[in-house]
Amino acid sequence: MRNGLFVTIFTLFLSQICPGQWFWQNPLPQGNPLQGVSFISSTDGWAVGWSGTILHTTDSGITWTQESSGITETLFDVCFLNADNGTVVGNDGLILRTTDGGSTWTKQSISSEIPLVAVSFADLDHGIAIDDYYAKIFHTNDGGKTWTEQTAGTTAYLEDVSFQDINNGTIVGYDGTILRTTDGGIIWTQQVSGVTGILYGVSFADPENGIVVGDNGIILKTTNGGTNWTQQGSGTIQSLRRVSFTDNNTGTAVGQEGLILHTTDSGETWTQQQGGTGMFLLDVSFTDEYNGTAVGEAGIILRTTDSGATWVSQAHGTRNHLWGISFSNISNGTVVGENGIILRTTNGGTSWDEQSSGTDEFLLGVSFPDADNGTIVGESGIILRTTDGGTSWSPQPSGTSDALYGVCFTDADNGTVVGNNGIILHTTNGGTTWTPQASGTAYTLRSVCFVDENIGTAVGFGAILRTTDGGVTWNQQWQGPMPYLLSVSFTDVNNGFAVGDEGFILYTTDGGSTWIQKDSIAVEDLNSVSFSNSEVGTIVGDLGVVLRTSDGGVTWTTQPFPTREDMYGVSFSDANNGTVVGPYGAILRTTNGGSTFIEEEKLPDVPGNYSLGNNFPNPFNPRTKFIYSVPKPSVVQIKIFDVLGNEIETLVNEEKPAGTYEINWYAADLSSGVYLYRLNADGYSVVKKMLLLK
Repeated sequence: MRNGLFVTIFTLFLSQICPGQWFWQNPLPQGNPLQGVSFISSTDGWAVGWSGTILHTTDSGITWTQESSGITETLFDVCFLNADNGTVVGNDGLILRTTDGGSTWTKQSISSEIPLVAVSFADLDHGIAIDDYYAKIFHTNDGGKTWTEQTAGTTAYLEDVSFQDINNGTIVGYDGTILRTTDGGIIWTQQVSGVTGILYGVSFADPENGIVVGDNGIILKTTNGGTNWTQQGSGTIQSLRRVSFTDNNTGTAVGQEGLILHTTDSGETWTQQQGGTGMFLLDVSFTDEYNGTAVGEAGIILRTTDSGATWVSQAHGTRNHLWGISFSNISNGTVVGENGIILRTTNGGTSWDEQSSGTDEFLLGVSFPDADNGTIVGESGIILRTTDGGTSWSPQPSGTSDALYGVCFTDADNGTVVGNNGIILHTTNGGTTWTPQASGTAYTLRSVCFVDENIGTAVGFGAILRTTDGGVTWNQQWQGPMPYLLSVSFTDVNNGFAVGDEGFILYTTDGGSTWIQKDSIAVEDLNSVSFSNSEVGTIVGDLGVVLRTSDGGVTWTTQPFPTREDMYGVSFSDANNGTVVGPYGAILRTTNGGSTFIEEEKLPDVPGNYSLGNNFPNPFNPRTKFIYSVPKPSVVQIKIFDVLGNEIETLVNEEKPAGTYEINWYAADLSSGVYLYRLNADGYSVVKKMLLLK
């Protein structure tokens, strides 16, 4: 949240505290896969997905607002009955309930930590949630205050559930499983589906008429509550994941590679519609025969108001995989990736404009030493050059067809490129000519970093190479077994970090004469590292891992991150401003180093002195807040430390106007213990303790 919100409105935003200060810039509104969608009218709807994502619209999807679920687990399904009352289910037996339209969510508990993949409520009190692993069914008759396990009578994985009233419901799953109840789930009876494939989705218009969809284009229909199921022709062998019927005649099914099928005759015929996407569609919700929304991979949202004759994307931005990133300052940055895509920003990512590359090759690396001069490398030996900030890009002859992964320029003229088969290319004239250099290895080199025109380091598969003469000679610095190193960053001639597979981190303080393996707090592949100065660095990797140090790599902490997608590249222009890129067009930005807090101005009056208040609550889990005051414009620094004095996080590091401020700190990824928080402001310093109990 932004500074300047008075305390009188603070409580309105408590439910919107985010687990971190990374935010989406592409795609928008966000890029996590959306697993479930529920609309109660043509205007009001909710969508849920990975990393605790909950989106809400009140204007038919013209705008989507992200609501805070307070969790980071995957959410699989959502069911709203009216504008206030809704339920969400997800991983680890998670059930969330709201009675105010999603402004606040309350966690409900069941006796299980298994993924809950579907939920259906017949009224405000009666609902069913199912899991997809142990074939468990959970029932509530009090709005979720209590959940009771019911006997499924099968061991097949369960995938979807549909209740038409408090008595009649149907569940589908693996091995052609269809379960039916007419008494609210006291007894579930297995019905004969006539198929053995996976059944993913079910929709009933009334207790008698229903449709089931599944793998390999399976569509089944019943007109007698499932006593008999008849297979219908879908015209496809692609997987169908969900289906929505608004009456006995009109329905829509969605699935693999953006497939949309529509029927107006109870499924006797199905017509394929054009959604304009190749993304996997995972759920669909229609409120009447005209208005519907489909959601799926990479945050895709499609909307129709004419029964699917036209579908309009409500999620905007490229879905190309993004691989390389370079910011020359806080405002100017360039991102490259799949299908020759080049994106450019001149305003810190507020907007990204696509530039013409003239190629459809996968672009893998980019380096801008200043705002105007940049070089891009990629597959098939491609090298592109600009001297006007990317307004125009020109190819340069590399002399190779090998993939080129890494590029580093120290100024407009001097640069080095590395790639497959140990290739190293060097230029001293901005790429007019590229000269091969002897690397001494035939293995792939993935990254290169120069601190000046002479001193540089390249890393790759089983290799750390060092030069002090502009690449005339390269010397191997590492002996012994080594995983695949994927990225390297130096802040000066002596201090550098290299990262790679399986959480591998190496560091040197003597220019690579010795490299020391750092105990990593991650096991995922670490794909990119960026240091903005000798103290502050960030590493990104698979499954949304983000590691941060503010003490030169002595300690690393995991930052909460808004997605679990793999991240491929990171670039920080200073300690606070950084950008991360990844698959499906993912671009995420931080302007405070990724700190996990929300800060608001509390009072408009000017305090009389400096102060730092006690945190509340204390002990806390995982959120706490505290107030600080500055009587005049001051450079304010607030940091968190453990009891050993190791810095955990920098919450504030900037000039603040006179005023009183409130910080809400979220410590979900830290272990229980005593932590210190310290305020420094124009010679004033105070330290206080707080206790995290989990």
